[in-house]
Amino acid sequence: MMPAYHVVGRRGDRRRVRLGLSILRAKPVFFAAALLFFAGCQTEESGIQNAKVAMAQRIAAEPSGDYYIGRRYFKPDFKFWGYVRRPNQPWSTAQLVMLNEKQKLAPDRAALKFGSDNNYEYKLYGYFSGDKVYEPPSNRVLPEFVLKGYEVISTNPPPIFKSQLSGRADAAQTRYVIEKPEPQF
Repeated sequence: MMPAYHVVGRRGDRRRVRLGLSILRAKPVFFAAALLFFAGCQTEESGIQNAKVAMAQRIAAEPSGDYYIGRRYFKPDFKFWGYVRRPNQPWSTAQLVMLNEKQKLAPDRAALKFGSDNNYEYKLYGYFSGDKVYEPPSNRVLPEFVLKGYEVISTNPPPIFKSQLSGRADAAQTRYVIEKPEPQF
């Protein structure tokens, strides 16, 4: 333990100065605050990690079959439909697609509420035609998916895009940004 008094000054000029007890009391408070700060960071990090683990378990539990998993990715200035992947495959393998609706209309188009199903997750029945379709606003050539049917899996699925994880999913900021699903999903 530190003495309550400390000798300071030049030789021969000894004065006693009382150490500020507020400094001694502040150390435990500072330590506790730092501990809470770093514990909060760990909690957030473990929360994201838990979400990744839950997503991986959910994907692994998908039954095999003749269907695809689709995530609607609506951007008002673009004509693509969203991302499509095979069951049991991570979102990083998904392809951004143009939807061929000659056999079945897309859910939002059938309801005449364009984009109302943004970020919904679907079980899609159909196939990749093998054709590529030019999407002028993005200047991309995308695979064509022929839609034959669909089922809604979730209207509020877990995030797969970086902007969703960081809370920057504001439409005004990301209007012209075409994101890809994160590799960990």
